[in-house]
Amino acid sequence: MDDFPINERLPDEVLARAASLPRKPAPVVLEGCTVLLRPMEPERDAPALHALTNGEPAQLGDRRIAAYDADALVWRYLGMGPYADAEALAAALAAWAAAPDVLCFCVVDRASGTPVGTASLMSNVPSHLKIELGNIWYSPLVQRTAVNTEAAYLMLKHVFELGYRRAEWKCNALNARSRRAALRLGFQFEGIQESHMIVKGRSRDTAWFRMLAHEWLEVRVRLEERLYGAL
Repeated sequence: MDDFPINERLPDEVLARAASLPRKPAPVVLEGCTVLLRPMEPERDAPALHALTNGEPAQLGDRRIAAYDADALVWRYLGMGPYADAEALAAALAAWAAAPDVLCFCVVDRASGTPVGTASLMSNVPSHLKIELGNIWYSPLVQRTAVNTEAAYLMLKHVFELGYRRAEWKCNALNARSRRAALRLGFQFEGIQESHMIVKGRSRDTAWFRMLAHEWLEVRVRLEERLYGAL
C-alpha cells in the first residue's frame, strides 16, 4: 500500500498507474454474499428501483414497509429525485451513468435478485489516484442492513486493488445517517466545506471523509469480520 512522505517523488510504478487508469472507471461486476453490484442498465433496473423507493408499501422477502415519506427516507440529501414514475428515474439514471467520470452500479439483493439501490464510483481523477464512493441510495427495506456495508466494502476493495491511493466519501453536512455510515465503514472525517454547492435550490455545506491506501488493510480486516465473521 502507498504511504510516502509529502513532496517525495513517487515511484515510477505509482506514476504509471496514475497515467494508465481510465477517467471513466471500467465496468465490472462485484459479487458479495448479500449483494451483487452490476453496471447500471436503466431500462432494466429502474422499474424495480422505483417500486421500492417511491413511498408506497413494499415487500422484499420477509421484510415489509408500510407507506412512507420517500423524500425523508431516500431523496432529501441527494442531488436527484424523487421521481413520479419509473420512466423519469430511468432517464435520470441514464444521464448519470453516462457521465465521463462515473461508474454507476445497480445494487442487487442476491437472495431475491431484486435491485434495491444504487452506488457509484464517481468524481474519478486517476491522474491523482483518487476516486469517490457516492450517489448512494437504497430502498428503506434494506437500510440498516448489511447491504450498504458490503456494497461499500466491495467498491473499496476494487479501487484499492486497482491502485488508487485515496477514496473519498462526501455528503450533505446535515445528513447524519451518511456521516455515521462513513465513520462506521472506516473513513476519516476531514472537515466541512461551507457553501460548497447549491442543490435543489438550497445551499449545501459538504462533509468530507477519506480513506487512504495504507489504511485499507486494517479497515478491510474489520469490515470482513463484521460481514463474514470466521468465513
